[in-house]
Amino acid sequence: TLSKKGCDIMALPQPKLYTTEDIYALPEGTRAELIDGQLYYMAPPNRRHQKLSGELFIAISNYIKSNNGSCESYIAPFAVFLNADNRNYVEPDISVICDRNKLTDKGCNGAPDWIIEIVSPGSRRTDYFTKLFKYRTAGVREYWIVDPEKNRILVYNFETEDTLEYSFSDSVQAGIYPGFCINFAG
Repeated sequence: TLSKKGCDIMALPQPKLYTTEDIYALPEGTRAELIDGQLYYMAPPNRRHQKLSGELFIAISNYIKSNNGSCESYIAPFAVFLNADNRNYVEPDISVICDRNKLTDKGCNGAPDWIIEIVSPGSRRTDYFTKLFKYRTAGVREYWIVDPEKNRILVYNFETEDTLEYSFSDSVQAGIYPGFCINFAG
């Protein structure tokens, strides 16, 4: 306790900063992400989330293969060490990485080019705010927030600073692949 002119000043406790070592030390089956040293636990995805994630991954992977693309796509759980440090570890639903030098046996060191997150009830705040800011500042080129509950897809193109909103009845243009659209209507 410090004292200044008769007042007691209490130092506030500092929040614990976690590292990737803490992530790897979690009990088997516990899923969590790490953003700027803060731990975010993740609930298991529901069936609709998994179906949507799988369909998006297949569409993206097939497009890359059929166009002899050099990028690689990955579906969660896939480790992304956003800042290539030990305080940022995320598992986006879908990651597309075009710089193969970022890929290791553990995952991706640095920002993927394109990330898609499918919103779950427990991830809403993290996907819309925390990850939006983190992905933008880490160097992700494009970020999609797919929200089945709101029937909405938000597309953030960080290179052009454009933000577009679509519904599940639209075809959505991928910014990093001109000419590639994903039809959410079916």
